[in-house]
Amino acid sequence: MSTYRLTVSAVFVAIGTLTANLFYIPVGVSKCFPMQNMIDALTGALLGPVNATIIAFVISLLRNLLGTGSPLAFPGSMIGACLAGILYKRFHKIPAAMLGELFGTGIIGAWISAFVSSFLLGKDVPFYFFVAPFMLSSGGGVILAGFLLKTPLFAQIGQKLLASDTRAHKE
Repeated sequence: MSTYRLTVSAVFVAIGTLTANLFYIPVGVSKCFPMQNMIDALTGALLGPVNATIIAFVISLLRNLLGTGSPLAFPGSMIGACLAGILYKRFHKIPAAMLGELFGTGIIGAWISAFVSSFLLGKDVPFYFFVAPFMLSSGGGVILAGFLLKTPLFAQIGQKLLASDTRAHKE
């Protein structure tokens, strides 16, 4: 892994952890966090599915350790980030990453969160209870990510990541 890729990853972890207190939507046993969804889509497109999933895990872990998250942060964010990265890698289109994050968090993450809620939190909650808030949170996050990915700053970051990966593979 290049130093640049590691630095970009660390910046995303810091932003995700620090913004946890700024804006979230409390819904029942979960806290919906659009900034996390934005970071998932951004990292999926810029860094790929593996790094995006690791970043989502680290942010979720730090948020839980700091008391600003819940155990439900893990399945939604990690699946959304991974699917965003997989779809972007496959299609090389920003809407593909956005759709991956939306479906990964809003549907698959909500489904798995219903199981997590039952087993870890002891609260039997139906799957559809999580779909609306997770989709709302993901929707806001992917819209922000879509706008940011089209800015010159993020285009430059993507180009530098690609260049650093090319140099790392040649060595």
